[in-house]
Amino acid sequence: MPNKSAKQEAVKAYSESAVRNNLSIVEYCRTSTAALSGCTAGILGLTSLHGALFYVLSITTLWILILWKAGFSSWQKYFISRKSLLVSGLFGQLFTYILCWTFIYGMVHVY
Repeated sequence: MPNKSAKQEAVKAYSESAVRNNLSIVEYCRTSTAALSGCTAGILGLTSLHGALFYVLSITTLWILILWKAGFSSWQKYFISRKSLLVSGLFGQLFTYILCWTFIYGMVHVY
């Protein structure tokens, strides 16, 4: 039969307001990164698959930077799951990326 200290160590409590605040900051960073990388892809003239790969690269880089800032070994203090941190806003910010990408590409390379 496990002792009380083993049961107490297994329970993790999170502050809901702190987790929401952290995810709100990450969402803001994702939006900014999507807009900035979309503008960069437009200026560089990336098209089709190269532009899509640039988006994946920029989002992955942001994910690594967030984990680095939180601490690779202590990210659990700030976020519930590493996977959800990467995937949760992936497609939501894709539209921001495409909007900035096509607008800047059109302004620089078409006109």
